[in-house]
Amino acid sequence: MPLNSTRGAGSAKGFGLTAGAGAYEIEALVVAGGAGGTGSIENSISSGGGGAGGFRTTSSYKIKTNEVVTVTVGAGGTGPTGGPDAGIGQGVASSLTGPTTFASSGGGHGPSGAGGSGGGGSSYYGTSGGSGNQGGYTPSEGNNGGPSAPYAMGSTGVAGGGGGASQAGSQGPGGDGTATSISGSSITYAGGGGAAGAFMSGASGGAGGGGAGASGNNNGSAAQANTGGGGGGSGSTFSMQRTGGNGGSGRVVLKIPVAKYSGTTTGSPTITDSGSYKILTYNGSGSYTG
Repeated sequence: MPLNSTRGAGSAKGFGLTAGAGAYEIEALVVAGGAGGTGSIENSISSGGGGAGGFRTTSSYKIKTNEVVTVTVGAGGTGPTGGPDAGIGQGVASSLTGPTTFASSGGGHGPSGAGGSGGGGSSYYGTSGGSGNQGGYTPSEGNNGGPSAPYAMGSTGVAGGGGGASQAGSQGPGGDGTATSISGSSITYAGGGGAAGAFMSGASGGAGGGGAGASGNNNGSAAQANTGGGGGGSGSTFSMQRTGGNGGSGRVVLKIPVAKYSGTTTGSPTITDSGSYKILTYNGSGSYTG
């Protein structure tokens, strides 16, 4: 897949810094937290899935010896109970902050919430899906959420799945995420949450940790932790509050040449070897000193 490399004004090459003594490049993966699935409260409501967190990579993040890079891993959004928003469903951004900032946007909570990937539309609260790539990055960090079918009392009320890193959501399933082998083996991240079905089976979440939508009068399924997946939507066949699935937390991975590796970290990343590289996997916030 293409890798993101942004050149700052006056830089000789690479990601945002003029080449200098002690500078070297690392690879990085930054996945934001996914959004929670939408809650439901009314008869015949099927709610949309949460959008996946933004997915971004770079092969040329430049740091210097003794320079501290702060790692922020975004939390997944909480799936609200009963209502579509309550301000708690959005995923949280992840980032590297050092000589430059390299970030990805939190997932969009439905209905029609924008984010790294957009949230899916719900059959009562809105029919459109939210927009992805909120950061306006090239390559894109994510895709739009899927639209829902129009609401009608007693209908199956097919809602929209949340967008994923490599695929938009559709009516029902969440969009698939993107695979990367930065850690030495292929792992797929940032799948969108599946939509609920009020009088039918809920839809599947997208590959990359997306939670499944509820079937009938049930809560949505949570996304897989540290994938940035979106939570599944909830369904209601009676006037009862149901809860959307929580979004998955994000992850940051650094791939550092062994010859340059300092061994100085905070936040307890998992450290493994892959050929001539050290792989630092952060499931929570911390830092690396060059």
